[in-house]
Amino acid sequence: QGQQDTTAGSRHPSLPSPPAAQSMARHTKKVGITGKYGTRYGASLRKIVKKYEIQMRARYACAFCGKQSVKRVAGGIWQCSAKTCKKTMAGGCWTLTTGAAATARTTINRLKKLKGEAAEEK
Repeated sequence: QGQQDTTAGSRHPSLPSPPAAQSMARHTKKVGITGKYGTRYGASLRKIVKKYEIQMRARYACAFCGKQSVKRVAGGIWQCSAKTCKKTMAGGCWTLTTGAAATARTTINRLKKLKGEAAEEK
């Protein structure tokens, strides 16, 4: 009458036993890198921060050696981590090149080309 069920892992014989402890941690489904902020700051701000943090931690192609090994060192400072290169370059705060820098570069190249063509005509 006063006997208890001694089956391991289950309090009641008809209920399934609880799952074994997972050896790996669970990953986030949507929040990704911004999971560290939890529920703070609001979803919209976390979404914006996620975009920038992914860009910041990405590896970029090196203009000098061509390898996909440029990483951010600090705000606006980027360094190629290839053994043969190790070049340090200035760029945008979150990405290696900004939209404004790309526009400026194309404008300078276009003006150089026009100046060269004008010199050839004379």
